[in-house]
Amino acid sequence: MRTCACRSVEHRPWGWFETLGEGPGYRVKRLCLHAGQRISRQRHRHRCEHWVVVAGQGQLECEGQLTDAAAGTQLFIPVGAVHRASASDCALVIVEVQRGDLLDECDIERLADDYGRLEQC
Repeated sequence: MRTCACRSVEHRPWGWFETLGEGPGYRVKRLCLHAGQRISRQRHRHRCEHWVVVAGQGQLECEGQLTDAAAGTQLFIPVGAVHRASASDCALVIVEVQRGDLLDECDIERLADDYGRLEQC
């Protein structure tokens, strides 16, 4: 497994993420959504994701189905599925495993966004 020698945190309006490791066809990230924040409602054409909540509380959405999130909650997001994560009144920390042939940010199709980021790559 190739790991990132220095984990750089990438800040977003909703919180931050860091890449924990990656290799051919996969990437592992840790995401932290600040209290009361949420990522864009989005889908990916080239990858699936598996989310595991490791801390905090919130809500996970996949294809219109809502799941209350707390430590231990898991969600599999198939390729093309519309999804979103939201933090409640405390931060929500998710470990995300991406698998697919295109794992960069250009595979995010934002359908709704609280921060005005609907432009595509």
